[in-house]
Amino acid sequence: MSTLEKNLEQECRLEQGCGALKTVIHPKEKNLGGFSVRRCLPNTGYKTVGPWVFFDHMGPAEFPAGEGINVRPHPHINIATVTYLFDGEILHRDSLGSEQAIRPGDINLMVAGSGIVHSERERPAVRDSAHRLHGLQLWLALPDQYAEMDPEFHHYPSDAIPSLMVDGVATRVIMGTAFGVTSPVKTFAETLYVEMHLQPGQSVELPMAAERAVYVASGAIQARDMEIPTHSMGIFAADEGVVITASEESRIAVIGGENVGPRRIVWNFVAATEARLASAISDWKSGRFPKVPGDSAEFIPFPGSD
Repeated sequence: MSTLEKNLEQECRLEQGCGALKTVIHPKEKNLGGFSVRRCLPNTGYKTVGPWVFFDHMGPAEFPAGEGINVRPHPHINIATVTYLFDGEILHRDSLGSEQAIRPGDINLMVAGSGIVHSERERPAVRDSAHRLHGLQLWLALPDQYAEMDPEFHHYPSDAIPSLMVDGVATRVIMGTAFGVTSPVKTFAETLYVEMHLQPGQSVELPMAAERAVYVASGAIQARDMEIPTHSMGIFAADEGVVITASEESRIAVIGGENVGPRRIVWNFVAATEARLASAISDWKSGRFPKVPGDSAEFIPFPGSD
């Protein structure tokens, strides 16, 4: 695991809630040179929520012309990455030959399976002007029967994602089924991912899931007598009829679903066994992963090997 990941990974303060709200996670914010990242998963209290094994909130960041996101090619196995932007744009390239700009409201679903390499950069037209970036990046553990499937890439434009009003609350069902609608985004186990935009004083009942959490990207919400402040994640029990109320205008992400079993994480690799991690590390160090067409001149070395 890199020094950066060690610093970003849990240093989270857990507070005990009551009733349906079990815990509140407060991730530490790290500034990566004008770009802030907050990591809620994994942490020492909760490694996963349903199939979700990784949750990063990036930004909001303001970049001057000539600066921005520039992540060199790097590998993944046995997961699907899910990228969702509130503002800005990221250019995705991968070893399947995919090249796709993701914009606000879109979903990029990259299924690593047996192994994939990708980069995250910006188009020159974006980088050459002052711009903003704000969004969420999550990793979804693949169930054992799909862990070594052939890699895939799926892009879902914003207008393909179901939008509806739930008790007056603007809602998008990004993955899974909630509030009577089902997202077209591909899933591999019971999966929940919903975005909601609440106005001050609005209340809404959380959709059910075997495991679930609410992340407050902006604003603050109340769950019974406990507040979940901005940039915090509340872990909820699977109780029915759980209602949250916005203390102020708030944008939240509701995640959850079926736990697919314990996973180990080393650097960018996630697997069910140490042996699979070891083979992936060896393959990356030895250059056996595929290259990214159009972006093969550089890569991120495994930590400690550069």
